[in-house]
Formats: sequence, structure tokens, C-alpha cells
Amino acid sequence: MNVMNKTIELKMVVDAPLELNQLTDSAQQAAKAFIAAGTAANTVRSYRSALAYWSAWLQLRYGRALPDSPLPDTVAVQFIVDHLARPLDDGGWAHLLPPPIDAALVAAKVKSKTGALAFNTVSHRLAVLSKWHQVNQWPSPTESSTVRTLLREARKAQSRQGVQVRKKTAAVLEPLQELLATCSDGVRGIRDRALLLLTWSGGGRRRSEVVKLTVNDVRPLDGDTWLYTLGATKTDTSGVRREKPLRGPAAQALTAWLAAAPASCGPLFRRVYKGGKIGDQGLSADQVARIVQRRAKLAGLEGDWAAHSLRSGFVTEAGRQGVPLGEVMAMTEHRSVGTVMGYFQAGSLLDSRASQLLTNATAAAERADESGQS
Repeated sequence: MNVMNKTIELKMVVDAPLELNQLTDSAQQAAKAFIAAGTAANTVRSYRSALAYWSAWLQLRYGRALPDSPLPDTVAVQFIVDHLARPLDDGGWAHLLPPPIDAALVAAKVKSKTGALAFNTVSHRLAVLSKWHQVNQWPSPTESSTVRTLLREARKAQSRQGVQVRKKTAAVLEPLQELLATCSDGVRGIRDRALLLLTWSGGGRRRSEVVKLTVNDVRPLDGDTWLYTLGATKTDTSGVRREKPLRGPAAQALTAWLAAAPASCGPLFRRVYKGGKIGDQGLSADQVARIVQRRAKLAGLEGDWAAHSLRSGFVTEAGRQGVPLGEVMAMTEHRSVGTVMGYFQAGSLLDSRASQLLTNATAAAERADESGQS
């Protein structure tokens, strides 16, 4: 009887009961706000860029912008064949995007240059389209078997023709040392040396993680060791703060930077202006990438350099030096073994006995000959 009374009282409070299988407009907006707030700033920028491209392409190709209803999978198929180059029998390449539309996309500044897009770019834009549908609680056109099969076979076709997925050059030990050797230009060099070494030695940190670090996120443990604290990252959004070590040269470089740029709060890595003046504003993620590229250019290094070069270089060098994969992933915080294994195996195979069978056999034969002659 008491339970019934409570039920009646609760019903009197609710003006309009909610439908079990339908969200109100306010609930949908709140859910979208949570998703937006939980998405990294770099990801948000890439989503906006991709959606701007989708809107422009749809207007030029179909005469309509992003609609307020789900797109059919035929649109995703058209997008793939418009933007991915396919090999022709005569050895050439072709894609279906009409040249006037291609030029219009460049003129609208949503495309950097005319021509086909890289496979990774097309895949990313399809993923953003899928995310847009997911947020709006619509079925995604990219999940159809037609689209998935086409994308998979397109990847195979390009691979057979020698088109490789572009990867940033890995900064293993030797090129890292060459990058560091350029850091002799006053306060800027002190900052860049500390930044490069924290990013690399600290577990191959992402640039978004580095620019989030504050002065209060680092503390000395002893004369040769610092600890720095990570908050939310791309792969760990739990909110639990984790400490990572900086040892040896990395710790010394951080000590030198904090001595040159003392502060009680604020960003750990700040901008340096002309004359060596240190500002209060922190570096952006794009500026971290440009620092790596500038140092690579000063060092005369060939390759495709970016902030990710430090992350991939750390993993590759760890494999090269035989560090157990579990220890590497504890530092990098990779969640997927498949993601990290490509770099790790490349490093470990450099010094593998399996890659030196002929060399070892030849050396053994020469030693045997020398022994017989003596």
C-alpha cells in the first residue's frame, strides 16, 4: 500500500512522461554536448574540416548541403570513386571527380590542390561522415557491405600498383641526436631540447599531450629523475592522473629549461619571441610539429618529419634495443597491440640475428679459414 502511494505521488510530479524508445530534443542536445566536450580539440578541428568538405562536395555534386536525414550508401560509393585514383589498363590513373568541381573545391579552400586524395584522407572523411550519422542516431552509409567491400578492394588495388600508406619518418636514436645537436640557439634551443627529449624519452608523447602539460605537472624525484603527470589523453579518458618518469638527459634538459624559464604556474612549454623573450602563452600542437620540422631541416635530415616522428621513433628504438613490448606500451599508453607492433617489430628486426644470417655465416666461415691456416 505504501509503495502504491509513492507511485501516485511521483506521477503527480511528472507533467509529461517520456517515451522509452525516444529522446527529447533537450536530451539529444545534452548528449551531443557531452560528445563534443569529450572529444580532443585536434579531433574536433579535423571533424569540422572534413564536414566542411562533405558539405561543399554535396552542394557541387548533388546540389544540396548536409541534409537533416541519413545519406544513402550510394553517396558514400560516389565519394570513393570521385576521390580515389584507380589504375587503368594503359598504366595511368583516373578518378571520377569532374575537373570543374575539383577546381571549385580548391577555390572554396576546402581542398588544397586538384587531383585524387590519399587513401587515408578518404578513409578519414568517411569515418567523420559515420560519426556525424552516429551523433544524429542515424544508420551510417559507410557501414553497408557495398561501401566496405569497395574501400577494401580499392586499398588492395592501390597497393598492388605500389601506392603506399604514407607514414612519418621515425626519429630513432641517431636522427634524434642530430635534432638535439641543432638546439644550441640560446633560450629557444634550451626549450626545444627539453621538449624533444620529454616527448621522446617520456614515452613518445603525442603533441596534444605535451602542450597540455603545466609547470605543476612536473616534479623532481632526485638529481637525475623527474616525474611528469598525464591527465586525460586520446586513449585514456578515465580522469585518473598517471605519473611517467624522465631520466638522464631528458631530466637534465627539463631542469635547464625550468631554470631558464622559471614559473610557478601555467604551461610547461611556452612561446619564445625575438631576442629570447619568453612569453606566458603555451605552445600549440601545430607549433610542436613545426619545431620538429624546423630542427630536422637544420640538421639536414631527409624524410617526412612531424611530431609523430618522436612517438614512432621511441617505439622503434625500444624494439631495436629489445625492450619488452609491455614496458613500451606502459609508457606510450597504446591500447592496441596492432597499432604499436608495426613500429616495434621494425626496430627489433634491425638487430635480429634472422636479418644477418648470411653475414653471420660468412663471418663464421672466415673464422674457420683463419683457424685452419694457423
